[in-house]
Amino acid sequence: MTDIDSVVAESNRRLDAIDRKILTVLQQDASLSVAEIGDRVGLSSTPCWKRIQRLEADGVIIKRVALVDQDKIGLGLSVFVSIESGDHSDAWLKTFADAVSAMPEVIEFYRMAGDVDYMLRVVVADMRAYDQFYKKLIGTVPLKNVTSRFAMEKIKSVTALPVPPMPVS
Repeated sequence: MTDIDSVVAESNRRLDAIDRKILTVLQQDASLSVAEIGDRVGLSSTPCWKRIQRLEADGVIIKRVALVDQDKIGLGLSVFVSIESGDHSDAWLKTFADAVSAMPEVIEFYRMAGDVDYMLRVVVADMRAYDQFYKKLIGTVPLKNVTSRFAMEKIKSVTALPVPPMPVS
């Protein structure tokens, strides 16, 4: 068992069925009162609140946010950017990661396995805004290849993770 596997296994053991229900409810609507959440998961307010506080303290709940419709605020273009690097040194990665992480247009940023080194999800107003972003991106550090794919239509987009059921002992 790897270190990651043991952390996941430990986390699964600490989350009981009620914790999992709380996570599901909060991912659907974090604006619910503690009393409403408790009612939906079969707890009174105080034990429900204590569980939510524990889930936050344990880092299971990272934060609660409002989800905004990108089109309604003028960010109608979604771009998936694949990046290949010729340099895989720690110094290069730190410089690149710091620069890309500071770009507000980058909504998601992943280091990948396979034929692409990095994948970005970028949201901008239009093609002109993407061109400005692209020029800023390629000016950060030397890149071997940058490929942009433009979303034509959003078919599914969710933020709620599928909370797995309790592991069978």
